[in-house]
Amino acid sequence: MKRKVLGHGTETALKKYGFIGAGNMGYPLLMGAAGLVGKENVTFSTPFAEENEKVKAKSGIGYSRDTVALAEESENIVICVKPQMIDKVFEDLNRADIAGKTVISIAAGVTCERLHNSITQDVRIVRIMPNTPAMVGEGMSCICFTDYAGGCNAAQKLDVTNLFGAVGRYEIIPEKLMNAAICANGSSPAYVYMFIEALADSVVKYGIPRDMAYRLAAQTVLGSAKMVLETGEHPGKLKDNVCSPGGTTIAAVEALEEAGLRNALFKATDACYKRGEELQKGV
Repeated sequence: MKRKVLGHGTETALKKYGFIGAGNMGYPLLMGAAGLVGKENVTFSTPFAEENEKVKAKSGIGYSRDTVALAEESENIVICVKPQMIDKVFEDLNRADIAGKTVISIAAGVTCERLHNSITQDVRIVRIMPNTPAMVGEGMSCICFTDYAGGCNAAQKLDVTNLFGAVGRYEIIPEKLMNAAICANGSSPAYVYMFIEALADSVVKYGIPRDMAYRLAAQTVLGSAKMVLETGEHPGKLKDNVCSPGGTTIAAVEALEEAGLRNALFKATDACYKRGEELQKGV
């Protein structure tokens, strides 16, 4: 199918951001965008009328009647669906007049090339790997800009980075690193939650109440992460600072090394990376 030329004609003011999907990742981004540019400049659409009403009631943000309408009334189209739903999104986008717009996708495993080949109009394409801590404003997103349709100019890039900066931090990376980013920030919150749960269980064993154990473990993880980000110190140095000679911490670190903590994380990353490559191939 022939691609439409750059530029789209419309006589109505465009919404700054339009979200296709408003689930676990879409909703916090929706709210981040609303805080950034105002609720009147944001819209969303889900496949279900009941869900649209539920999100509208919760967020105070209006929705479009369908994906085609959303795409045509939005300047930046943000795809926030699971990979298995992406083909339906492509069908809808190809029925809309979106030439010259920016399509931002957080769909895992859906490459920039696939986005470009599946959308039959010339659009700028940006691929993102965010994570669920965006729900509390502490997300970590990796952003890949492309040169499709001439690429994003400085102002258009700012629209993208502002959106993901509104829900946490971000890094700009080449797409070849995207599967590694899935391991580093996309999937890894699950590992951290497992660590918090296990640490809490281990001290409940010694009498600390469970709700207190979760608070102690979670705040310690939060504070430790903040130390890495704000001091700029190597994590190994920060670890050494806690390990007094002959003390309790170095004894615990020895036990973690013997149990294979580092090796377990390497194996988790290998499994995650392999699955990311499979998803890209449609396996």
